[in-house]
Amino acid sequence: MVTLELDRVEARYGRKVIYTDATTPAISGGNLTALIGPNAAGKSTLFRRIAGQLAGSGQVRITGADRDDLRYMPQDTAMSAALSVYEAVILALKQGRSGWRLSAGELAAVDAILARLKITALAERQLAELSGGQRQLISIAQTLVSRPRLVLMDEPTSALDLYRQYEVLELLRSYAAETGAVVVLALHDLNQVMRSCTTTIAVAEGRVVAVGPTLEVLSPALIRRLYAIESRVETCSRGCPMMIVDGALEQGA
Repeated sequence: MVTLELDRVEARYGRKVIYTDATTPAISGGNLTALIGPNAAGKSTLFRRIAGQLAGSGQVRITGADRDDLRYMPQDTAMSAALSVYEAVILALKQGRSGWRLSAGELAAVDAILARLKITALAERQLAELSGGQRQLISIAQTLVSRPRLVLMDEPTSALDLYRQYEVLELLRSYAAETGAVVVLALHDLNQVMRSCTTTIAVAEGRVVAVGPTLEVLSPALIRRLYAIESRVETCSRGCPMMIVDGALEQGA
């Protein structure tokens, strides 16, 4: 089983410390985990620290996989290379592998991820021709094509329409279940979090403030603390939890 655990993790940009003492229990693979928090809370910084792009004390413990099996999809999906979609996904697959000769299995993996995301029709398109939503789907394909066991995705649904948001979250949930991978998603839509993610990590001001089962973490008190809004969680007619926002707190409240 793949697990991810943070033990007193610090993250620094040069001499500036962004995170101190970020600690979580072991997070098991097979389900989706959400990373939530307000803008500038440090979600992207924490992802970069886990991915080894930032320095800092403490330990990022990965069991059942190694760092070569980690894939990080940043929030910025700008693509300027003069490549086709198919070529871009091939390059992602070959990352960290020796040689450029493609096996039949590697070509099949590229075809399979494009088909699963329903973007096979984009295969011959140039990256520069794509819309923001299409670029985001290509980034997801690049992230998953090598079937990594530890996946970090920074706002993977931000540029997608409602249909594609639902479709991608269902695909990611299926991927985690099939592979046993730890899949951590930074998300802003808390209703998406409640519907799709088993575990939630909440961060604020460079600190991990809560970790646990999603419906336990997303309490009105925590939402008030993180986002300065009054909210409640109710159950719809189909038995699904949903968050209702009642209003914003006055500034300074």
